[in-house]
Amino acid sequence: MTDTVALVTGATRGIGRQLVVDLARRGVTVLASGRVAEAARATAAELAAEGDVRALDLDLDVTDAQAVEAVPAAVRDAAGRLDVLVNNAAAFVDWTEVASVADLDAAHRVMETNLFGPWRLTQVLLPLLRESPHPRVVNVSSGGGSHGDEQFGLTQRGGAAASYGVSKAALNALTSTLAVELAGTPVLVNAVCPGLTATWPGAEQMGARPVEEGAASVLAAALLPDDGPSGAFLRDGRVIPW
Repeated sequence: MTDTVALVTGATRGIGRQLVVDLARRGVTVLASGRVAEAARATAAELAAEGDVRALDLDLDVTDAQAVEAVPAAVRDAAGRLDVLVNNAAAFVDWTEVASVADLDAAHRVMETNLFGPWRLTQVLLPLLRESPHPRVVNVSSGGGSHGDEQFGLTQRGGAAASYGVSKAALNALTSTLAVELAGTPVLVNAVCPGLTATWPGAEQMGARPVEEGAASVLAAALLPDDGPSGAFLRDGRVIPW
């Protein structure tokens, strides 16, 4: 994997940070990005011992169209190419939020991060990805945006966390739509549910699995072989219904 370059958004903590470690240990050149470039630089410095980890020298808020437009040039400056895009940055809401009384301004902000952010970033980076012989786009989604998740799916929560679920369902739909458009090209586009992962205090008491296990699901999609699926919803390397 030493000739592979991956960009990970939301890389300064949680699943994103662990994914940087996992990719770097496999010889991938990893560009770590965050909303604040200084945090990305700190992350890259802290993880330097794991492999070739570089900071994307840009304050990358995926809701900021101007910042996103600057990403291709920043990627070229940092690594000269791009093979894997991992859209990991995400926003959440209060679990008690329900659609009938949701603050739609807040819901709009969630959609900007969880749907339009990955959409926007994929659009601007597709020309760079098309230069790669093995391009991959990985959208970090959630079972909360599916009908197939028996624990946290759209019909399993009593309507709770409404805008989060709707945004992730939309991200899954975007994944399918892009994959169909890009069928017949080397670009593989997939969504991944990392499962309930211990990315906040107290999560393990709710049954969340370690961050290393959640990140492993994303890693598998990032390193899919050329004959791997596209347009799929994956967890632990397996296609699951959504």
